[in-house]
Amino acid sequence: QVQLVESGGGLVQAGGSLRLSCAASGRTFSSYSMGWFRQAPGKEREFVSAIAWSSGSTSYADSVKGRFTISRDNAKNTVYLQMNSLKPEDAAVYYCAAAGSTYGLRSSSRYNYWGQGTQVTVSS
Repeated sequence: QVQLVESGGGLVQAGGSLRLSCAASGRTFSSYSMGWFRQAPGKEREFVSAIAWSSGSTSYADSVKGRFTISRDNAKNTVYLQMNSLKPEDAAVYYCAAAGSTYGLRSSSRYNYWGQGTQVTVSS
């Protein structure tokens, strides 16, 4: 069992930055691939970024590539999402998730555990 708690959301002006954190419980955090998803009002949940547990390889949605960076600290059982050059369209509830797999990480169906989400609001 893995429990995930996100933090770091808030209100930021367009062009600003935020860093989201996701703290995981459990001793096997390093064996899980981690992903970030987001959901805006009236829209479906969408993939943002993921980092594989084995290789540490990362992937990003085209909409955030070059602006967001995912990283993980296995010693702290934490995954981060550094978000720079934020745009109003980045506003959403951001969720972190854990997957026992290393492939198909763009699909929410690959993830076994989810956090409760943290709100990101971007003012124009």
